[in-house]
Amino acid sequence: MAETSADVPEGFAPHWRKSGLTDPWEPLYSRRTAEAVYIGLRAGPAHSNSRGFVHGGLISALADNAMGLSCGQMLGGKPGLVTINLTVDFVTAAKQGQWLEIRPHVVRAGSTLCFVTAEIFSDSTLCARSNAIFRTS
Repeated sequence: MAETSADVPEGFAPHWRKSGLTDPWEPLYSRRTAEAVYIGLRAGPAHSNSRGFVHGGLISALADNAMGLSCGQMLGGKPGLVTINLTVDFVTAAKQGQWLEIRPHVVRAGSTLCFVTAEIFSDSTLCARSNAIFRTS
């Protein structure tokens, strides 16, 4: 089924940051605010386990991506952030067909460490939350 612009919430555009890890999950979308980079996608078979739930590994990887990009943005575009800690708490299952959205919040962006949290929603339901610490280079 081809995705239409009606399937993507307002403010989201095709995600500009490509990688070999995320290529199979395309199309990915992002929305930049002054404080964060949100990442979203319409969940489908490529994002799901055999039970039809969005795989926790995908949620973890996209949360890591969105939180790292948000820290980089708060540090003025500084490259070279490295994840040194990542936790994800799963609240409920996200399902195929739902809009999955990672909403980061940078708690503190320092000269050597950046602390960030994220809420992950499937449609309007909180399905996970994440915390991370990134080392700056």
